[in-house]
Amino acid sequence: MDRKRQIIVFILAAAALVALPLVVQQFGQGWVRIMAIALLYVLLALGLNIVVGYAGLLDLGFVAFYAVGAYMYALLASPHLWETFESLKDVFPNGLHTPIWLVIPLAAGLAAIAGVLLGAPTLKLRGDYLAIVTLGFGEIIRVIMNNLEHPVNITNGPRGLDRIDSMSIGPLDFGKPLMVGDFRIPSVTLYFYLFLSLVVVSVVICHRMETSRIGRAWMAIREDEIAAKAMGIDTRNMKLLAFAMGATFGGVSGAMFAAFQGFISPESFSLHESVMIVAMVVLGGLGHLPGVILGALMLAALPEVLRYVAGDIQNLSGGRIDASILRQLLIALAMIAIMLLRPRGLWPSREHGKAAPQPVGDAR
Repeated sequence: MDRKRQIIVFILAAAALVALPLVVQQFGQGWVRIMAIALLYVLLALGLNIVVGYAGLLDLGFVAFYAVGAYMYALLASPHLWETFESLKDVFPNGLHTPIWLVIPLAAGLAAIAGVLLGAPTLKLRGDYLAIVTLGFGEIIRVIMNNLEHPVNITNGPRGLDRIDSMSIGPLDFGKPLMVGDFRIPSVTLYFYLFLSLVVVSVVICHRMETSRIGRAWMAIREDEIAAKAMGIDTRNMKLLAFAMGATFGGVSGAMFAAFQGFISPESFSLHESVMIVAMVVLGGLGHLPGVILGALMLAALPEVLRYVAGDIQNLSGGRIDASILRQLLIALAMIAIMLLRPRGLWPSREHGKAAPQPVGDAR
């Protein structure tokens, strides 16, 4: 009976997710866009949860993999490289237009290589030192993207890359509305379904890894690395695998972001983004998939919801209070309140952080 009940709940939840954007778009496509961006943050949070939540490695430069995936897709799906290198015109006379079946493996593979390059020099670092090194790695990637326009213009520097192709699967172009009979499905709703499908696949992958031998090895390293090494776990390779697997989610998210926005610049991959992704994982619940998803959805939607609240307060104050500054203040206060009330996260794992069992005293 419980199995049937679970299947019914799953079907109802799937139907609700499919119908949600179709209902919300009646109030404006801006709300569907917020939902789509929130799903991208869920992908990023799931990737960082592998590194921070499962393996216990504090990574403050995760946005670097986001940037690697975004720039990879932007260069392969825009006319920028085609215009920079004249020789490409002979090979690709119509420009570079990379299909989605090639984009996702390339973004995942390139980001995984970047993850290994980051993880290899940091294998002996822990805690604050690891956080500082990963923070520096994230900033290095952003600075490289910002300055890689001389002597050869690769990234177009701070001006960013535009004219990026939208995602497409065969005849279905996500950048154009889809007509189903007389019903029109906007482009932003199609992207929502694409991101939702990627999130579902990612959740399945993360759950399978969590319950596998690799996931248990990561958690052993998180709880006590010395004990894990004594039990025969290859901590070096497990750490590198955690960095690489987490980075793949960031790379795919970046490629989807570039296609969704149609324009990227180094400012989209600042330190603030890394801090927000870490906050999503910590506030939701380290190492717990439902908690990570909840934290990502809340922190991705909260700034947009508070935008309206801050605007109303600014109007009431006669313009003396700046709405953008007030919005950041409200977000910070909300995060502080959550951590004070729920120090282990909004939806923590029942196992993680549980106190060690105490010996039973003598009953005599």
